[in-house]
Amino acid sequence: MPVFAGSELTCLRGDRLVFTGLEFRIAPGGALVLLGPNGSGKSSLLRVMAGLLKPLRGTLGWDGVSIADDADGHRARVQYVGHLDAVKPVLTAAENLAFWAALAGAGDPAANARTALDRLGVPHIAAVPGRYLSAGQKRRLNLARLLAAPAALWLLDEPTVALDRAAIALFEGLIAEHRAQGGMVVLSTHTDIATPGGEALHLDDFTPYADEGEGDGYEEEEGAAA
Repeated sequence: MPVFAGSELTCLRGDRLVFTGLEFRIAPGGALVLLGPNGSGKSSLLRVMAGLLKPLRGTLGWDGVSIADDADGHRARVQYVGHLDAVKPVLTAAENLAFWAALAGAGDPAANARTALDRLGVPHIAAVPGRYLSAGQKRRLNLARLLAAPAALWLLDEPTVALDRAAIALFEGLIAEHRAQGGMVVLSTHTDIATPGGEALHLDDFTPYADEGEGDGYEEEEGAAA
């Protein structure tokens, strides 16, 4: 499995530099924890890594091949779970997952959905429409996408919001299993999540205006809604 890396990354939001000169490297089995206060660019960096936000400068790619030159390959390797609640309210939990799995080209989306709900400990919500799910159930459903549509690199923005300690422990086990199989994880969190042997990336080191208290345009926009 190739190495995912970024070099001299600079991100602009409006007329403000969110971060500049940022470097990272993550190898198979690795974990990268993004650290920094609101406004340091954690959400923006995850979106850059996902290919949803284009950096102003710098390179980003797999084993030196830019994601711009292999967009399809990058999409196939990445699963991004952001702040926003991606649950479609009129679809059941199982239908939501099957939709995401089919969109990612996963085999047998319905079976993948059932298995993912079982692994997240919520098989009982399979037939429940999204509009009736609690915040914690929606968060587990969003995280179940990681299993229903497998990808090498998990990009996670505050993944444990609305989860209790037992659910967080379950999710830590899934992260450990993913890494043991050669998968990679990049996450931003205000909750302690076990990532043994993982590395920390302090975004303050690359944030020109970190002490001014300005957001990067995503923390308030996306909030903690899942």
